[in-house]
Amino acid sequence: MVDFSLSPEIRDFQARIRAFVAERILPLEADPASYDEHENIALPLLEELRAEAKRQGLWALQMPKERGGQGLDMTASAILYEEMGHSIFGPAVFNAAAPDDGNMLLLNRIGTDAQKDRWLQPIIDGEVQSSFAMTEPSPGAGSDPGAMQTAATKKGDRWIVEGRKWFITGAGAARHFVLVVRTSKDERRGLSAFLFDAGQPGWEIVRRIPTMGPEEHGGHCELRFDGLEIPDDARLMEVGDGLKVTQIRLGMARLTHCMRWLGMAKRALEIAGEHVRSRESFGTKLADHEGVQWMLGEAAKEISVGRLLTLHAAWKMDQGDFARKEVAMAKIQVADTLQKAVDTALQLCGAKGYSKDTPLEWMYRYARVARLVDGASEVHKMVLARFLLQEGREFWSWE
Repeated sequence: MVDFSLSPEIRDFQARIRAFVAERILPLEADPASYDEHENIALPLLEELRAEAKRQGLWALQMPKERGGQGLDMTASAILYEEMGHSIFGPAVFNAAAPDDGNMLLLNRIGTDAQKDRWLQPIIDGEVQSSFAMTEPSPGAGSDPGAMQTAATKKGDRWIVEGRKWFITGAGAARHFVLVVRTSKDERRGLSAFLFDAGQPGWEIVRRIPTMGPEEHGGHCELRFDGLEIPDDARLMEVGDGLKVTQIRLGMARLTHCMRWLGMAKRALEIAGEHVRSRESFGTKLADHEGVQWMLGEAAKEISVGRLLTLHAAWKMDQGDFARKEVAMAKIQVADTLQKAVDTALQLCGAKGYSKDTPLEWMYRYARVARLVDGASEVHKMVLARFLLQEGREFWSWE
């Protein structure tokens, strides 16, 4: 039996996060002083809000209680991340923003106890930021990890890394890195994953790559590795398990992206709704125009579809499933929906939406990358086609 009711615990978290966002975070978006030079929330202000979120028990909800979180599962996270995403600053305040969120989920799931103490706990505590380094310049790995060029060679009890990575989110501010590299020519088990600290020698940030923005703290950087030495005890899982590490990490990260994006899509329609209810055109409120109602209704419908796909994928993950096809469907739908919702809101608000008087132009630029990050939409459609051809009618099984 399908049950969409929320537990009293989740309802309480939802109400408290909604109030925190409305009272403490949303008012800051209208003040230019709240932003850093890359259009994200200024770090001093972020630290102040994070301290308050910790005091209220709203910090790192997705992490175990014994490590300072609340131990919530993916289904609960879907509800609460959506509330956080109502503000463009929200996820970072609650320590639920990319790339730290995906890295925390990964390390909590597969790290050894020693690795969790060394690498995970400081991220949970908000003491350091982190990055996931996989993507490479051509002809290296992008959506196809099998094209990996950056390599690590075993030398005694250490691995020596040579190569390049780029578009590594958050690298400019990160202290802890998850690094995926080639360790053999084996087609299926040729990749391995490691952890390294920004203070280790043998690597450098070549540049912070300019983008349409706005950007996460630390931007999107190009890295060069020239003799970085990583001890074997900083390896994640076994040698040759790098592809598995990548699949685990990206599956969860794609889904939490969807959760946050749904909150932003809903916020865009709320901004548009406020405008069309008050603005008159040809003697009639914009909200009373049939064409305006069609635009809002279509976007609202697409958000609801995205929510159901996201919740289904989250539920399957909580049952121990990788939910690859469910995550792929959610990622495609929600990425498209975010762009549609923001574009609809901007169109309805007219010049006001195009200006910086609302956060819609910020959202518009941010939304475009949703169809690219963590796998382009076209790649996810290919994944779905393979599942469909293999499974036939069972593709739509509820189990």
